[in-house]
Amino acid sequence: MDSPFEFPPFTLRVFVIVGALPPPSFAFMTFIRSISGFRGTIGGPEGNNLTPPDVVRSTMGYGSWIQEGFTPSEDHPRPVVVVGRDARPSGDMVQRLVTGTLMGMGIDVLDLGLSTTPTVEMAVIGEHADGGIILTASHNPVQWNALKLLDGHGAFISAEAGAEVIRRSTAPMNFAGVEDLGQVTELTGWIDAHIQSILDLELVDRAAIASAGFKIAVDAVNSTGGIAVPALLKALGVTEVVELFCEPHGRFPHNPEPRPEHLTELSSTVVNHHCHLGITVDPDVDRLAFVSEDGSMFGEEYTLVAVADHILAHTPGPVVSNLSSTRALRDIAARYGQTYTASAVGEVNVVSAMNETNAIIGGEGNGGVIYPTLHAGRDALVGIALFLTLLAKRGGRISELRSTYPNYEMVKAKIDLNPSWDADALMKKFAASQAHLNPLTVDGVKLDLESGWVHLRKSNTEPIIRVYAEAATQEEALRLVETFKNDLLALA
Repeated sequence: MDSPFEFPPFTLRVFVIVGALPPPSFAFMTFIRSISGFRGTIGGPEGNNLTPPDVVRSTMGYGSWIQEGFTPSEDHPRPVVVVGRDARPSGDMVQRLVTGTLMGMGIDVLDLGLSTTPTVEMAVIGEHADGGIILTASHNPVQWNALKLLDGHGAFISAEAGAEVIRRSTAPMNFAGVEDLGQVTELTGWIDAHIQSILDLELVDRAAIASAGFKIAVDAVNSTGGIAVPALLKALGVTEVVELFCEPHGRFPHNPEPRPEHLTELSSTVVNHHCHLGITVDPDVDRLAFVSEDGSMFGEEYTLVAVADHILAHTPGPVVSNLSSTRALRDIAARYGQTYTASAVGEVNVVSAMNETNAIIGGEGNGGVIYPTLHAGRDALVGIALFLTLLAKRGGRISELRSTYPNYEMVKAKIDLNPSWDADALMKKFAASQAHLNPLTVDGVKLDLESGWVHLRKSNTEPIIRVYAEAATQEEALRLVETFKNDLLALA
């Protein structure tokens, strides 16, 4: 969901605070409870990391919330929860703990095994389940894992529901007797069903893609994208797929976040194998980025821009992205005479804004495409199909397509939180100090400036403050980051 980015040569991560404050401690708690679910590093002391007791308590809180809203019927006597995971090595352990806990609470489990976040979301809808849990830490490194929580509509639970789940995770709990234990059913075929649903979309043109004769390289960071993306490309009629890191054993060959500095091997593969483009996804396949035929980055921020271009050309309507996403999406919406809305960061917030505005397309600038005609969640697979349809119909090279969009440069920085800081109070002080710039405070502090914008906010998934800026040039974006980062730190 969040996207930290270390852009050379500027040192974006702040390790030492200049002034009277001591250097930040590195003994951060790495068990984070937020609207994004429960996330942490595997191992270590209970309560500070994602240990087995923490997994169990987190599942108990969610299971109790599911039970509270459940009404039994003759053909649906117990709540049903879909569970799937990415391929990281801790996934099997975490899934056994989650599944066993749900069973002990009298909740039936539909076990998808290795899957993708959007596939689990679709399975919740398709199986008429009461909720879902995806075991993935998304872009975080291999030592992390998480429980991402879905409601009965296959969407991430609301902030209010998340707060209730957290409260329930620390409360005493009653468990089912032997006659009322939940049952586990293993389900196969949902990735194939997901792909078929994409093929059935009106704005996905398989014939055009097949006739384009695409040769595409895929980097799936040895996670479940290695199962789903090649299968999708073959179903779309792609002529040749060059698979790179597509074995789903979960040993990431590089940092799994799809950022340029992590994609050098994919870039080389595209050039050396004379591919039309390269595709990369994160471990749970809800983020998507492209590499152009010359090895250059199409730009993760521009994934949603290109898909929106295709959608708006055929089905005009409102567009939504979060406050930290590129202005280029707003510009594309204006090109088609459509409205653009910026939401707070976080998929649940984007989806909420899309529902309020009846948006036809939305997502996040980290490569997250949300196409509600299919389902209300970030989905790299549908993003691939829509993007390839656009490229096939427009013709030409992917780098030429990129040149048709407004060009902005973005820098994504982060500041490690000192455990002694009150981050929320610090952000309020910063907003007050920038009152003359009319800050937006719906999510952290965003300043819209004549030269660009800067957005500072506390992360939902890591103990950091993110500092994002966008401008016409990289130098100006770097200047904005440096200026307002220092303004914030001066108040700490």
